[in-house]
Amino acid sequence: MKSLQVHFNEATQTIEPVDNASLEPWEEICDRFNNDVRRIKTVSDPRGYTAIYACYDESNQPVYYLVEERDVLKKLRHRTFLDKLGRT
Repeated sequence: MKSLQVHFNEATQTIEPVDNASLEPWEEICDRFNNDVRRIKTVSDPRGYTAIYACYDESNQPVYYLVEERDVLKKLRHRTFLDKLGRT
């Protein structure tokens, strides 16, 4: 799955490109941030990106990425959701 770093304003829901951002594999991004990621929202993008995610660094500051979700990621997210049902 491909991902691209962007600037995202949660208050206005605006997405702006990061200068010199390059495509990166989503799996590598997750590893870099120790899987401290959260799906923010669904997006429709002509380049094929389907969601925006926040990845949190050591200072708990978000770094935003557009992600091209594939069926594997959707199934994993759904399974994780079902595993968490009923937990307090």
